[in-house]
Amino acid sequence: MTIHRAVVSRVRRVSPAMARVTLHGEGLAGFVSTGIGDEYVRLFLPHGPDRRDVSLPEATGDGGWRNPEGRPTAPMRTYTVRAVRPEAGEIDVDFVLHDHGVASGWAAAARPGDVLGLTSPTGLYDPPADLAWQVLVTDLTGLPAAARIVEQTPAGVRTRAVVEVPDPSCAQPLPDRPHLRTTWVYGGNGHGPSRLAELVAAAVPPGTDPTGGYVWAAGQTTACRGVRRHLRRDLGLPAERFKVVGYWMPGAETWTERYEALPASVRAELEALWDDPAREPEDIAVEYESRLGAHGL
Repeated sequence: MTIHRAVVSRVRRVSPAMARVTLHGEGLAGFVSTGIGDEYVRLFLPHGPDRRDVSLPEATGDGGWRNPEGRPTAPMRTYTVRAVRPEAGEIDVDFVLHDHGVASGWAAAARPGDVLGLTSPTGLYDPPADLAWQVLVTDLTGLPAAARIVEQTPAGVRTRAVVEVPDPSCAQPLPDRPHLRTTWVYGGNGHGPSRLAELVAAAVPPGTDPTGGYVWAAGQTTACRGVRRHLRRDLGLPAERFKVVGYWMPGAETWTERYEALPASVRAELEALWDDPAREPEDIAVEYESRLGAHGL
């Protein structure tokens, strides 16, 4: 794990609800992209009014990081890398803009010269070698990743993209690729109930032949639970045929507190689920998420 110091070079609005922040600087010289379409980094933001004063953590030998002694802890958030241009020493990060959140507030006021830190990237999108078709379903937070996945998809692969955005002004044209069909759906995204599970069920109905296929879904975490349940339990897809990623959750700032408030016996049962070597991790995830939901989490 490497921690990089990056400087904002420019900012532009790609829609009323999203800002693209381009980063550069000597600190990015060692940044190496995974090349995976949904790769993400941890961003370390300024901790005070000075937008160039970021308390960068120190990388540890076990892949983590620690806060420098005597320095404040920088706010940290996870974001997708929208684009990497190594020849220019630049990367783009797209931020959803809303009326709360430290990262959104930072991005809304971002200007050239601002500083932040970021980790080495990690990617999750992992289609099988026989990929012939894919379904990408996401809300606004996963749109940057979906767009980059489409950009990098081989020309012969049939792609169905379904994107849930708050309203038509938030739609962004996806990269022009052969065999791409895109549907825009309006709602969700904190403005109403998310339809991600419904949209995936419509795009990948019972009876779908998984041969050559891959499903990637991302967005509101609680909605993604229904997506995983449909793909794994209802359709019985092999784990290598899908990836479901929770990007955000209403009330996330109090989630840990609410989890810790559960009886110790309940927490022990939840954590013990992951210790069963006889079960597939995706099956455990379905049960784990179902139990969390039953406890209001």
